[in-house]
Amino acid sequence: MAAPIDLHEVAERELSERYGFPWRIKACMSTACLSAGANQAYEGMEQTIEKEDLALEARLIPTGCMGLCSRGPLVRVLRRGTDEIMYQAVNKEVAIDIITDHVRDHKPVETNVLDHNIPFFTSQEKIVLENGGVIDPNRIESYVGHRGYQAFERVITRMAPEEVIEIIRASGLRGRGGAGYPVGSKWALLAAATGDTKYVVANGDEGDPGAYMDRTVMEDDPHRLLEGIGIAAYATGASQAYIYVRAEYPRAVERLDRAIRVARRKRLLGRNILDTEFSLDINVRIGAGAFVCGEETALLASIEGRRGTPRLRPPYPTERGLWGAPTMINNVETLANVPTIMRKGAEWYSSIGTEGNTGTKVFALAGDLVNTGLIEVPMGVTLRHIVEDMGGGIPNGKAFKAAQTGGPSGGCISSEFLDTPVDYDSLRNLGSIMGSGGLVVMDEDVSMPEIAKFFMAFSMDESCGKCSPCRAGTVQLHTLLERITSGAGTRQDMRDLEHLCHVVRDTSLCGLGQTAPSPVLSTLHYFRAEYEDMLVSEEATNA
Repeated sequence: MAAPIDLHEVAERELSERYGFPWRIKACMSTACLSAGANQAYEGMEQTIEKEDLALEARLIPTGCMGLCSRGPLVRVLRRGTDEIMYQAVNKEVAIDIITDHVRDHKPVETNVLDHNIPFFTSQEKIVLENGGVIDPNRIESYVGHRGYQAFERVITRMAPEEVIEIIRASGLRGRGGAGYPVGSKWALLAAATGDTKYVVANGDEGDPGAYMDRTVMEDDPHRLLEGIGIAAYATGASQAYIYVRAEYPRAVERLDRAIRVARRKRLLGRNILDTEFSLDINVRIGAGAFVCGEETALLASIEGRRGTPRLRPPYPTERGLWGAPTMINNVETLANVPTIMRKGAEWYSSIGTEGNTGTKVFALAGDLVNTGLIEVPMGVTLRHIVEDMGGGIPNGKAFKAAQTGGPSGGCISSEFLDTPVDYDSLRNLGSIMGSGGLVVMDEDVSMPEIAKFFMAFSMDESCGKCSPCRAGTVQLHTLLERITSGAGTRQDMRDLEHLCHVVRDTSLCGLGQTAPSPVLSTLHYFRAEYEDMLVSEEATNA
């Protein structure tokens, strides 16, 4: 058996190599930048470095997401002893100019310089995304060189499992999948469960339209997820883990598979990890892309090879989960917080955010904004700060109308609540939820009944059909919304719509049906006049 990886030696070697080049050029190769032509830009820089004989001067590093996706492809140029310069909209021609003008001739390409001191960047506090735009996702050495696996090594060689759980509990970390359940409490439930085999499952299904937080972690920092899973498994007594990823994320699947293979070779996975008694293996399971498989019991059925439909609880997965064994499910972002918490401590983590809502949250910022992309902010920042400062406000001088949080399961928040802190409890009080982190901003031209219809169409299509309230109720809700938005609705349709929303919410089997009416109820609450303006007049109804 090969000797386990020496993390300290690898880190020192990586640091030495990193600073052995006067120039480091970090090119974003995330999905968003790739869709904007990052591959061609990277090839242009690579070929020009070779052509200009700069291979000993400049190191070109493919990285993950740098956040401001709407300005991509993005490139960061770092020269020893000088300030970093970031470039936006880097096509192949600009990429070549960056090497010839900036690196070779020391003259930045001013037309494409992006000010990285704007609030979009300066207001962030990165924990989950701390390696975004920094490391090469395909090299374990790059991750180790940025303190990767340090926490894992310390945990499995020096700490008792109950110590680990207590640190997570004291940190106040809550599940980032949407429900916000205290993570330490969930870990304690699995640790206390009895059974020869226990499982940890990372939920990377992420089906909300426009959400890509978990995808980014899996693609751009896969070893962070593996490390978080490893710590969770050690703390709870699990020996097997699965990462559940939707098939629409092929790059995430590819990079996770590669990271797992490398981790096994380095003896960070498998039997007797780092010459300890702890053993763990991790496998990737690919889902067919059903939104309902984000629900934990449906997800477990899918992993087992069965149709992904939910079941009644109890028993809960920590009692009876995969193949009848105790199982704990955390979403990807939740587990990605763990290595940093274990490295820096519970007190440090709990000092970020607000009481009861500690740490940071990653959002996919989308919609009618100047700046869109991924942000990571402390819990409790206001919606106004996210929209007006980080998002750069609404383009074309238009006014803010609403923000949709929580995807199809969430609600729409009107402009009167722009100063609301963004955390689990505040959003719930407004009739919305944090969800996994989708945040869609809408301007004054958007029709809120049409938005409600869009989300209801999504929930209707994604219903698994197991229970009647969701299967039939979402169809009837969509029919009523279609009638109202087409101008044929009546006040009775409005009453039926509201009543049926409550029936579906209160009687559906799982979270999909229970939350499907949320976009409708929230828009009825805050934008009722828009619905009423679409109704057939009383005179026409009585005619």
